[in-house]
This record gives sequence, C-alpha cells and structure tokens, in this order.
Amino acid sequence: MDDPEERFTNLYDRHYRNVLGYALLRAELAMAEDLTSETFLVAWRRLDDLPDPPLPWLLGVTRNLLRNQRVRRLRSDELIARLAGLSSFVEGDVAERVASRQEALAVLAGLSEQDIEAVVLANWYGLAPAEAAQVAGCSPRTYNVRLHRARRRLADALKLPPRFTFQGQA
Repeated sequence: MDDPEERFTNLYDRHYRNVLGYALLRAELAMAEDLTSETFLVAWRRLDDLPDPPLPWLLGVTRNLLRNQRVRRLRSDELIARLAGLSSFVEGDVAERVASRQEALAVLAGLSEQDIEAVVLANWYGLAPAEAAQVAGCSPRTYNVRLHRARRRLADALKLPPRFTFQGQA
C-alpha cells in the first residue's frame, strides 16, 4: 500500500472510533471531535513516520493536544482573573460601571484571547506598540489595529460612554 491517501484512509477507518472514544473520556463532545480531527491531521502530516501499531501513538497525540488545550484555557482563565482584579485597568471607577465582580469576569471572559492580550500588553505592562507587536508576533500596525478594536469591544461590553479612554491611550 504505497498510496498515502489510501494508507491514511485505512488508518482513519481503523482507529477513528478508538481515538474519539479516548477523547470523549476526557472532554466534551465538541472538543473531543476537534481533538480527534487534530490528531488525524498530525497523523497525515507524519504519515511516513507512524510507528507500528499506530494506535498508541495516535492516543498519545490526542493526550498531548488535550493537555495543550487545557494549558491554554488555564492561562486564559488566569489572565481573566488577574485582569478582573486590577482596579487601574481602566480610567474611572469600574465599580460604578459594573455591578459585580462576576459581571466583570463575564465581560472579560467574553473577549477573545487576542483582545485580552492586546489590552494587557498596552495597559498592564505598558509596552510601546513596537514592543507589544513583537510579543504578539505581528507588525506594530497590526497590533495597533488589534488594540483599538479590543478597546472598543471592551468599552462596548462594559457599556462605557463612546469617549471613554483607557490608560495609556491619548
């Protein structure tokens, strides 16, 4: 069986249910399906390097993907909690704008990880756009656009007046 597509199809047909079952033991249905898809994407990319038998390797890939997903989620949750605890996060009294800490957490949790990163790099760490762009892995211009949009989404979510400014913003 020299045809890569045929080898992959055979691999997928033989092991899909086992990989999905393994993922379902550790995650919700939607996430388990995504993990399974990502596992087979990795398998496709490494098709020529797959060990025999491939199932333990496939389950190891799934386990690593799940661990990486959890680490990202924990970092995001930790960042949201840290942001919610900052009273100097925005100018003005946030307590007047947000009825409770839970509402603030919900607003922050509703922002994308990219939005949170953009605001944190500028307002928390006080990085210049060029420095923040380097951290974010983009150009300074792209970072400025991200920051502008993130601040707008945050202000909208907090129901702040249109001219509300954040620290570090002129």
